[in-house]
Amino acid sequence: MCSFPYDLTYNDLNPKFLFSCIQHRTEPESNYHCHDFIELVIILKGRGKFFIDEREYPVEEGNIIILNPGTYHRSIPLPESTHSLTECYLGFTNVDFLNCPRGYFPLFEGYEIIARLPEIQKKELFQLCSSIALELKSCETGRYFMLKSYLIQVICLIERFQKHSHEQAALRENHTRYEFKSVNKKYIIEQIMKYMEEHYHEKISLDQISANMYLSSFYISKLFKSETGDTPINYLISLRMKKARNMFDENPGTSIQSVAAAVGYEDAYHFSKLFKKYYGLSPLYYKERIPQ
Repeated sequence: MCSFPYDLTYNDLNPKFLFSCIQHRTEPESNYHCHDFIELVIILKGRGKFFIDEREYPVEEGNIIILNPGTYHRSIPLPESTHSLTECYLGFTNVDFLNCPRGYFPLFEGYEIIARLPEIQKKELFQLCSSIALELKSCETGRYFMLKSYLIQVICLIERFQKHSHEQAALRENHTRYEFKSVNKKYIIEQIMKYMEEHYHEKISLDQISANMYLSSFYISKLFKSETGDTPINYLISLRMKKARNMFDENPGTSIQSVAAAVGYEDAYHFSKLFKKYYGLSPLYYKERIPQ
């Protein structure tokens, strides 16, 4: 017996259905754009590629693409494909998934935005897409609610696949994820800074931060720049340099290599170049000027 009524969301799953369409694409999408709502894309036929947040992803029949708010994207069919690229688009909002900012859809295992369902689930998903297409053509009573019910089934099907994928990955590796549960701009910036403060000694990438927050790297960069006047990466470098300088101040005898490693740099030469850029002195000369 299930003891948790909200195993998928914090509240009842009651999305606002915005639209759906089947797109038979033979030409590249005209513009690179984003939305303020969630858009799920199911590739029904053909092969192509999606340009998403300045990265290119190959897509083919059976792929699902999660486009959260602020995720820039553009669909491009392959000219040599035997079929046009046929896509089913589902737009919706007003969701609150567990361990995910409100209004955003959880990403796939490994924080990927694209995945491929097993054959059995693929057939179920394609059938739901077909039902949605038929309902869109009808003018029957309760049309919106039928469309919404199909959307909920699509969401549940994808979430079940994600749950199984995460469980399998957990068996392979015990991985703790840093989670953020708000999309308030100030809160997002605070959490990014907090994350960097706690993990500056590790390898940190913008893709990793954006995946942990279920937000696109493009959106995070734009938001961070608008709120702080600097980029996330520059902020991280500045933080690391301050930490390094404090280490030298506290213990001038510490080697450059060990300090570099302690602030997240394997390459001591690269670290030294950054340090000199920030403080006008190489780490070696900086240490020599510290009173013993």
